[in-house]
Formats: sequence, C-alpha cells, structure tokens
Amino acid sequence: MHSPMEQFEIKRLLHLNFGGFDASFTNSSLWMVITVVLATGVFVMGMRQRALVPGRLQSVAELGYEFIAGMVRDNVGDQGKKYFPFIFTLFIFILFCNVLGMVPYSFTPTSHIVVTFAMALVVFIGVTVIGFARHGLHFFSFFVPKGVPAVLVPLLVLIEVISYFIRPVSLSVRLFANMLAGHTMLKVFGGFVVAMGLIGGWAPLAFIVALTGLELLIAFLQAYVFAILTCLYLNDAIHLHH
Repeated sequence: MHSPMEQFEIKRLLHLNFGGFDASFTNSSLWMVITVVLATGVFVMGMRQRALVPGRLQSVAELGYEFIAGMVRDNVGDQGKKYFPFIFTLFIFILFCNVLGMVPYSFTPTSHIVVTFAMALVVFIGVTVIGFARHGLHFFSFFVPKGVPAVLVPLLVLIEVISYFIRPVSLSVRLFANMLAGHTMLKVFGGFVVAMGLIGGWAPLAFIVALTGLELLIAFLQAYVFAILTCLYLNDAIHLHH
C-alpha cells in the first residue's frame, strides 16, 4: 500500500532556474493554473449571456457573486466594496483548489503550508498597509484596548501585538491542516478497502463515502472561513474596531 502522504509530494514537471533560484513548474503549479482557468471559465461562460432567466451556470456565478458581496457588505460595510474583487478572487481560488483536490489523481495546492501562508501573508501585509494608509500613526491605537486601567496597558498591548502578528500563521495553518488531514484520512481508508477486498471492505468504503461528503463541506467552509476572516481583518484596518 502506498503511503498516504505520497499524494502531497511536490513533483517537478518543468525544470526552470533563474540565477540560482529554483522556479520549476510543479504539479502544484499545474493545478493552480487549472484552478484559475476553470474558475475563470465558469464565471465568464456563466455571465456571457446575462439572461433574465438564468441557466444553471449563470445561477452558480450569480450565487457566488451575491454570497461574497453580502459577506463583504455585512462585515466591512460600504467602504469595503473596493476590496470585493480581491476577497471574491481569494474565496473562489481556495474553493476551487479544495474541491478539485477531491478529484482522483489530482493535487491539492492548499494542502501545502507554503501556498496557504503565501496567501495569508498577502492578506496580512495588505490589511496592515491599508490601516496605515487610512489612519497613519493613529493605526497603533488599535493595539490599545479602550477603557483599560493604565497599569495593564503594557501587558495588553504586548498581547495584542502578538495576536496581530500571529494572524497569518493561524490563517494559513487552519486551511493547510484541514486539507492535509482530510485527504490523509481518505487515503488511509481507501487503502483499507483495497487491503480487505470486496467482502470485508464494505465498512471502510461506506465511511469513505460519508467522509467524502464531509470533505466537500469542509472544502467550502475553509474557503468561507479564510474569506470572512480577511473581511474581519479588513474591517479592523478600516474602522479600527476592537
């Protein structure tokens, strides 16, 4: 039986090297490209006709648009509209990566911490830049809770600063860990089915079916959590809410 971790192995498909920097095109890169092409195709083709009575593809595109638009409106407010394209792109990219990773013999880019951390770092840096651009040095007031006794301010500021800088770590690890754990479990129980055969493998097979449904739900939930936390961080930067 193959190792359940083998599915996460990065394989070079095209060796590229620029001045000693390894920029090889890998299976992870390939599936990210497939994700972008497929997601773009769904929304471009879905909205091409702009029918008054939408078809299935247009309904999916409109549902996705309205879902994220509502999320941004509810959690950031009207000032968050300009950031809608970024949050929408982030959500759709993560969702398609997660769902496509359920296809047999595919690859899940979001099961690698380097991918999820890169996205989380972009969110963290972007939100911080927005905060300073809008408020200047007053942005530091975000780290000082209101109504706190002066004697506790140094301790609480330290805690707030640590919790702020831990955001990209928690954001990335949450997505990476869920994808890694779920796919590993599917592989392990798939191995049980093969090892036990048709007669004895019905129990793990039934579990795989149930787990696959759960994994699809988690694929959506993790994309949703990543997007809504991005909205909340953005709301903090814009309104300095604590």
